[in-house]
Amino acid sequence: MADDARVAFGALEIPRPYLLFLGDMTDPLDQKTAAGIHEWRPEWCVGQYRLTPETNSLGLVDMDPEQAVRAGAQTMVIGTATFGGRLPDAWEDIVIRALQAGLNVASGLHDRLSMRPRLAKVAAETGRKLYDVRGLPSGFNPQVGSGHPRTGNRLLTVGTDCAVGKKFTALSIERDMRARGINATFRATGQTGILISGGGVAIDSVVSDFLAGVVELLSPDNQADHWDVIEGQGSLFHPAYAAVSLGLLHGSQPDAFVVCHEAGRQEVLGYPDFAIPRLEECIELTVALGRRVNPAIRCAGISLNTASLSESARTDALAEIEQQIGLPCVDPAINGTGAIIANLGL
Repeated sequence: MADDARVAFGALEIPRPYLLFLGDMTDPLDQKTAAGIHEWRPEWCVGQYRLTPETNSLGLVDMDPEQAVRAGAQTMVIGTATFGGRLPDAWEDIVIRALQAGLNVASGLHDRLSMRPRLAKVAAETGRKLYDVRGLPSGFNPQVGSGHPRTGNRLLTVGTDCAVGKKFTALSIERDMRARGINATFRATGQTGILISGGGVAIDSVVSDFLAGVVELLSPDNQADHWDVIEGQGSLFHPAYAAVSLGLLHGSQPDAFVVCHEAGRQEVLGYPDFAIPRLEECIELTVALGRRVNPAIRCAGISLNTASLSESARTDALAEIEQQIGLPCVDPAINGTGAIIANLGL
């Protein structure tokens, strides 16, 4: 069966390898895009471009655009987040330098490179391309969700908060499913996932009325043994981003979901007045809202980010949650997702 989602949204064919632009960010959480590409596609990364010695390093070779071109790079990826998703005005000159050096430039920021007159002009003059990962393809006509069931199987990663491992978990599940001979496809819903997988849609750039419908197109009818593993966004409990999480839930109509959580996190990131929900609470609300479009929805397990824990504390935390919830609990970065896949009956 042809992959209708790739037909609808188009494959993202950004020339590789990449120079990862890290800007002047010192917080690793601000570099999720660059870190994600480096983690999952290290062979695509020639080096990193840092503006200051204090900028957090991914451990790649430091180089500027000219050095990157000599090393074989074809595209500079803006791999760091900025406040409001805007391209700082001061970075326009950096993008221009990259274009003039012979690099294409790709960005997942809300601020479109192609809408900046100076950048568009230089790109045209140099014959280089500007790739804006966010947004729907030109000429694509979104639709509202139908709520109709689709053939095939779907798994959605959901979270107790943002930045708890939903993308990493979904990529890990797809990888581990494929290693077991299971027919599976990762469906990216954010800019980093798109840059890693080469396709998908940045769901937070879709008009809210069409969100569920776009997710239906992203995860279309498929073979009976096929699993779409859909990257989650935000959290149903997030005071700012719950809307995108609900649209993903209704549009994906998941047969199963995995709750992602970071060990030790007590409050919503950036919102200290809001406590992190209990895992039981997250499961109950996801099932209650998900049953509207799939009465058979169920939780397949817990993905726990234990990066902040010692080895012994990690073992205790995973065992404690398994006993508490009665479902498999894994850290995909440490012991894979096999227990969750087995709980799906696969």
